[in-house]
Amino acid sequence: MIAIPVLETERLRLTQLGEHHFETYAAMLADESSTRFIGDGLPLDRMNAWRSMAMLLGHWVLRGYGMWAVELRETGQFVGRVGLHNPDGWPDVELGWMLAPAHRHHGYATEAAAGVLRHAFDTLGFARVISLIRVENSASERVARRLGGRQNTTVDFLGKATLVYTYYPSETDG
Repeated sequence: MIAIPVLETERLRLTQLGEHHFETYAAMLADESSTRFIGDGLPLDRMNAWRSMAMLLGHWVLRGYGMWAVELRETGQFVGRVGLHNPDGWPDVELGWMLAPAHRHHGYATEAAAGVLRHAFDTLGFARVISLIRVENSASERVARRLGGRQNTTVDFLGKATLVYTYYPSETDG
């Protein structure tokens, strides 16, 4: 088993997804506002939420990096997920985030993603990281720009028009 590092920011703890996160993780994935810009855009039932969590944990084993559970440092409350994703067939290492509805608009996505970018560049030594953002997802575009990402192309990804934001170590100010 791989040891998944814990990252901390001012307000957040990024830690391994665990079974104790499952109820709130499944509720987040059952909410259509959480999934509308991910995959096929449809909410997930409990079985597929479990599969999602298992896949994200397996990614750590296969790639040595992946998605973290995001918790509030003060309470340990689950906020969402953030991390690096690069399954077979992906165009590059992707920085992604998803927050539970009650935790949006507090700056948590930007704060957590900035910590992940530092880890990607300083610890993992990546030369670049991308975010794949659906054209309609203006909230994620704002996060990507705050992180120093630059939108350099639009591609058809999984059948949807998708913006590709790229981050480089020297340009990321997260």
